[in-house]
Amino acid sequence: MMQNLQTIRIDSNDDLVIVDNGLLRIESNLQTGTLSYHWRDGSILRDLFSEVVIGSEHLRTTSYSSHRVIPESIQLVEDGFGKGVRWCIEHSQPQKPILRQHFSVYEDVPYSFTQLQAEWETEWETNNMAPLSALRNDGSCLQFGQHQEGDVRVLFVPFDNDKWVRYGSHSIPCSVESCEATAIYNAESRSGFVLGSVTHDFWKSGLQVEGTFAGEVSRLRVFGGLSGLQTRDTLPHGSARGKLNVSPRIFVGFFEDYRNGMEAYGRANAVITPKLSWDGGVPFGWNSWSAVMSKLDFDVYAHTSDFIKQELHNGGEDFSNEDNEGVYINFDSFWDNLSPEELREAVRRVKANGQKPGIYFSPFAYWGNDPERPVEGIEEQYRYRDILLKDEAGNILPTLDGAYAIDLSHPAALERIKRKLDRFVELGFDYVKADFLSHGALEGSRYDPEVRTGIEAYNRGMAVIRDTLAPERIGRPFFINLSIAPLFPHGYAHSRRISCDVFGLIGDTEYMLNALTYGWWINDTLYRFNDPDHTVLYKSANQRASSWHEGRSRLTASVISGTSLLLGDDYRLEEAADRARAWMTQPDVLSLARKGITFRPAEGSSGSKAEGIFVLTSADGTDTGTGGGESWVAVFNYNAEQESYKRIMLERLRISSSAPLQVTDIWDGAEMQLQSGAEFMDVTLSPCEAKLFRIRH
Repeated sequence: MMQNLQTIRIDSNDDLVIVDNGLLRIESNLQTGTLSYHWRDGSILRDLFSEVVIGSEHLRTTSYSSHRVIPESIQLVEDGFGKGVRWCIEHSQPQKPILRQHFSVYEDVPYSFTQLQAEWETEWETNNMAPLSALRNDGSCLQFGQHQEGDVRVLFVPFDNDKWVRYGSHSIPCSVESCEATAIYNAESRSGFVLGSVTHDFWKSGLQVEGTFAGEVSRLRVFGGLSGLQTRDTLPHGSARGKLNVSPRIFVGFFEDYRNGMEAYGRANAVITPKLSWDGGVPFGWNSWSAVMSKLDFDVYAHTSDFIKQELHNGGEDFSNEDNEGVYINFDSFWDNLSPEELREAVRRVKANGQKPGIYFSPFAYWGNDPERPVEGIEEQYRYRDILLKDEAGNILPTLDGAYAIDLSHPAALERIKRKLDRFVELGFDYVKADFLSHGALEGSRYDPEVRTGIEAYNRGMAVIRDTLAPERIGRPFFINLSIAPLFPHGYAHSRRISCDVFGLIGDTEYMLNALTYGWWINDTLYRFNDPDHTVLYKSANQRASSWHEGRSRLTASVISGTSLLLGDDYRLEEAADRARAWMTQPDVLSLARKGITFRPAEGSSGSKAEGIFVLTSADGTDTGTGGGESWVAVFNYNAEQESYKRIMLERLRISSSAPLQVTDIWDGAEMQLQSGAEFMDVTLSPCEAKLFRIRH
């Protein structure tokens, strides 16, 4: 059988089914039940199979006796990815579930999607389905085409941003279990494979990559059913149950630059589930946590509002977002230190200053020690024991971060969330920071038995937050920010913190930039903004004062993150006020922050640390390498004691020097010119220093 569908060619015989769009060729072997992907440059993923786990038994396509293409499954499609083709390979074995591999490819797209379905005549269960697996003892299941030599790395993506978790790039040989997505790439050439889940309605997805020898991957497994320390779970992943069970849908691509691949992966997720739209500008403002923590009171909140209005709105470039909508003055935890009268006066004061008030809530966590405590607002009907997440024996699950997880399948839990959010709206707030959301995704035994996994429950809870605060319901925009939260599912909030808590020392800046090094692609794909956390210019309440360079590095890191620019100092401290006056009225800095575009890492071989050079190239913020317009380069020294010398290779940053380049150091105003043909720019940084350069082509 042979069909030509648009620019995609399908060939089939008794041995092979081949689908080729010119960039990517997918081959299914009908004799062995294996699968391979071939890209135009010669890169390959091979010896792949699908499997489903039932109890202790692994049912693999390679162990089945019959493999066939289903002719009627070959269909033309046109959707958010373009024009393409779908098809199905069916694997059968007597007395076993039928396994069906579903594929889709599109015109001029270097990636495809695959999903596993398993069907039996009676209802059955599984908590582990792997659309893609490879198990070899010798050799590699992948091959780089044009760039086989060099440092091959595996990207670790955390499930959430709790407990100061870090992203990582690990050189093979290694064993990595990444959450939801990974890249396997050559650090020198940047070419690489990108794999990840694009459906997040039921499964937590894992990606296991192992290799014994440099550059070789002998074991690969992409599966739904991840559970353990990284997902914060103390119980196994919940089971899919039915006659037909379906795995997550998996993105499979190869790219000349893995950074393009990660961005394509982010956009693919957004096609299937769009990010929550936001028509306003980049959120500017202040958050109380770093400044005063548990000592939050009316005085610091009101003083901050007055200070920003008097000193920053009217000093130099206006400290507000691009639509001049004012700034957010946000309460964090301990806002209930204020009396109801003080809370209403705080809201009135902020609005009188032309600003917007924000509030804090941890909707999926219970911080009390007494499970018999009545649930607020519905005291006569429910106690917290009724709505806490439990194991199969009815025992309340252990705490996470000191709080119990709430069962989001319980109607009372959802009513509690809705009532609290409605109260925030009634009080006049316009922003909520939702914290400790990973509690809502924990595996457990739930009130509603139809909610079988943590991700199902999390979707239910997040939908209540989104829908309760929807502009069409409350009559005004309401900004939703996620603090500690899973990376997926998305589509419920306007921003998500890219890392865990970040304060004002150079170690904090490096930690946050580790997340930006390997998670920059989240900005404006899954969420409209990356949130770099409150930006401390002088002093966090829990730390020593930041040096001048530490404070400016922290600000520079926030500006390049995407970004949500919320300050984090107590401006009753004169040095904090002085730094804000000096730095937050600089037009070039504020203009760059208002772009809302994240910088890319120049490199990706820093292990569990942050890279030190980030770049934004071209007027629209994409690293196209076309050479025209304006580029920005941020350079950091994370060493608190020693100077750092860096040679910035322009070609590596894809900045063309075919014409002279005008370079401006934004922080000290120094200017220099790089002549035509220049290959590099040398930079020396003091301890803890950051430099921010604008390069005009």
